[in-house]
Amino acid sequence: MAAGKNKRAAIFLDRDGTIIEDRGHLSDPSDVIFFPETFAALKKLQKYFLLFIVTNQPGVADGIINREDVDKINAIVIDVLAKAGIEITDTYVCPHERSEKCDCIKPKPYFLKQAESRYNLDISKSFTIGDHPHDVEFGQNAGAGSIYLLTGHGRKHLSQLPENTEIAEGIMQAAEKVISLCQIE
Repeated sequence: MAAGKNKRAAIFLDRDGTIIEDRGHLSDPSDVIFFPETFAALKKLQKYFLLFIVTNQPGVADGIINREDVDKINAIVIDVLAKAGIEITDTYVCPHERSEKCDCIKPKPYFLKQAESRYNLDISKSFTIGDHPHDVEFGQNAGAGSIYLLTGHGRKHLSQLPENTEIAEGIMQAAEKVISLCQIE
């Protein structure tokens, strides 16, 4: 989907609880379980948007997992998606605890702004999708749209959502909402 002057729109996907099941701090590839609708939803979205993964992984700072574990799990996710014909343009990881007050933890728009510059994105035509209120705020803080998922931790945090948040049962309903909001198809 062209946006602006040769600018592309993008979808910034949370990883755990959004495209794969949230099974805690992952280090074993056998623990990666995709939601069944992930593949069809991302194929639908990639017709119009570049796809990115943005994930907070505080288990690295806590010493529960290491950065190599996170990179290994991300590589598996990207490889499985690629084999299904889905291209992830880039992946961004915040390995910090919230108490560290780093610049890159969601909901701060650091990675979104980095991608905007590197990939010539139109953030106003882009969306974040995730199962935590920080994923919604992440998009809002950068001027993107946001879709909140009820998968993963979604149902647990409903009371923390900003007013007028777009809510979807899962990734496929989120994809359909994005396409509808953008008046595509």
